[in-house]
Amino acid sequence: MNRTKLRLIPALIAIAFSGSAAAAGFQLLEQNASGLGNAYAGSAAVADNASTIFYNPAGMTQLKDIEVSTGVSLVSASYKFNDNGSSTGALSGNSDGGTDGYIPNAYLSWRVAKDISVGLGIGAPFGLMTDYNNPWYGAAQSDKFQIKTINVNPSIAWRANDWLSIGGGVNYQTIDAEYVRAVAITNGALATTTATLKLNDTAWGWNAGLLFTLNPATKVGVSYRSTIKYEVTGDVALSGPAAAALSAGGAASDVKASVKLPDTFILSGTHKFSDQWEVLGDLSWTGWSSIPKIDVIRTSGIASGQLAQRLDTEFRDSWRVAAGANYQLNEAWKLKFGVAYDQTPVKGATTRLVSLPDNDRVWFSIGTQWKPAKNTTIDVGATYLLIKDADINNNQTVAVVDAATAAQNRGTVKGTYDDKAIILGAQLSMAF
Repeated sequence: MNRTKLRLIPALIAIAFSGSAAAAGFQLLEQNASGLGNAYAGSAAVADNASTIFYNPAGMTQLKDIEVSTGVSLVSASYKFNDNGSSTGALSGNSDGGTDGYIPNAYLSWRVAKDISVGLGIGAPFGLMTDYNNPWYGAAQSDKFQIKTINVNPSIAWRANDWLSIGGGVNYQTIDAEYVRAVAITNGALATTTATLKLNDTAWGWNAGLLFTLNPATKVGVSYRSTIKYEVTGDVALSGPAAAALSAGGAASDVKASVKLPDTFILSGTHKFSDQWEVLGDLSWTGWSSIPKIDVIRTSGIASGQLAQRLDTEFRDSWRVAAGANYQLNEAWKLKFGVAYDQTPVKGATTRLVSLPDNDRVWFSIGTQWKPAKNTTIDVGATYLLIKDADINNNQTVAVVDAATAAQNRGTVKGTYDDKAIILGAQLSMAF
């Protein structure tokens, strides 16, 4: 490998860590832009650039000697809350919790032997960002909730024969979470006092995949990404007029929690009907039931061992189905189309969180691929998410006993969210 190629590796890593990994939503499918135009149909079977490392590492056997790919997606989401009978004391006002987020990614694939390739992928497979305008009815349940992950994924692939390739990798992942809310709703002073919870950890997981080349026109891919279990630690800090009294009662402390991010399974297929037309399909499953709830426990102060925060997520496993098509306009240009149905892990109104006002959605996607040179490819894509209006009736009212438990009194948020989002992505891929 010459010096020019060696310089690509640190540059690749620098790009992946720039900007923010946070975006509206929790599972971030946007690990490339080349699949965005197809609503990620065929994600585990396409294998036309180095981003296959994330979706199915076995696809590296389909690439050239050295390939790099880097890109970014912009997610712009709107979560407009309309009240319909909330009971939140001194708090009032409708708000929009939506915001913009950037999801960078970068990949390197290198054929080290005739039938063996290794690779490195860097991305953000999970992320969440809701940020409400103050004041609003649900401020005691959440004003801001941000989750950021960074995933480093070394991988290897082996071409067993002409029709079967096998791949796998390990995942080193970091997580950072920040949760901000009004600590209670009993009066104006408490309502303007905020608690900020910060948590972080690192953990390991793995992924594996198979790619079947049934004939020159047809490929089938299957892939699996494991759960990743975190033992996060951090602290709760308070600010505002009642901060000193609440802190003296134990409301400010160090904390810990356990959370297991879900595993995923993908079955994909692609088929070329002609030199111009290709169809793609995807069926995926995500094991969201790994997060039935999140208990944040105090580990210091007079309230050590007590519950600081509980998120009753009660998530269910979810399914996603996608279909897409490509049209090869000419040697340099390809047009992409896709549609998908994506099921939310949220069971219903009583378990829907203001920090994740999610619902089932339909993806409508378009994109294009341009090859300005033989070994250079530029992909751009756009998706509109048509999200079903999300009802919420989340009751988090409990008795206020002392300063340490005052933060538990978060009232009932009842109303409807008008949700929508758009995704824009761009990606540069090069082969050597």
